[in-house]
Amino acid sequence: MELKRVMEERHSCRAFSQRGVERDLLEELLRRAGRAPSALNLQPWEVTVVMGHELSRLTRRILKAHRERAVACTPGAVRPLPERFQRRRRESFGPLAQLLDENGQAMEAFVGEGSCGFYGAPVALILCVNRAFSRDRYLCLGAFTGYLVLAAHDLNLATCPVGLIASYGEEIQEQLNIPEDREVALGVALGYPDPASPLAAFATSRDPIDQYVRWFG
Repeated sequence: MELKRVMEERHSCRAFSQRGVERDLLEELLRRAGRAPSALNLQPWEVTVVMGHELSRLTRRILKAHRERAVACTPGAVRPLPERFQRRRRESFGPLAQLLDENGQAMEAFVGEGSCGFYGAPVALILCVNRAFSRDRYLCLGAFTGYLVLAAHDLNLATCPVGLIASYGEEIQEQLNIPEDREVALGVALGYPDPASPLAAFATSRDPIDQYVRWFG
């Protein structure tokens, strides 16, 4: 698929088919993602692929913790956000809330429990970083994630990065035997989109570049 088309079409999917993803396709996806740039070529990302019964057990564990602790899905701001960011959030998720309301679903519950259940995807990728690294290496993990979601779209797979699951990192590490010196940074729901669900095709808008670009010279 043409790179421009991949970049324009990619969006986060929140409704997946239960069709499994072939092992060789997953390996090709992760190989492509591994071509992402990283400082000093450290390649600090580590991925745990979870499928089948193991994924069912993991999602039950995360959902149990979520229902007990009810961590909210928020922007994670440490001070009040400027209006332009609040506007983007309203414009992005207002239509989603309306779509969910039409189907009798509450936005907060859908996003919270949906995230913890990887939106029903047949594959979950758990992205970790060794705690020996500083937070700067999250930049490398971000590059890896960008390559991952674009490569997935090129392979006709759908993705949804899930940040909320990092709040339940201890439960995930215990369930998947991830060493304590790793930090769970991000989850990615992965699979084929559900063609029957409008939630699979829902895509957020993007601001024109004059909203985030400054020019000098």
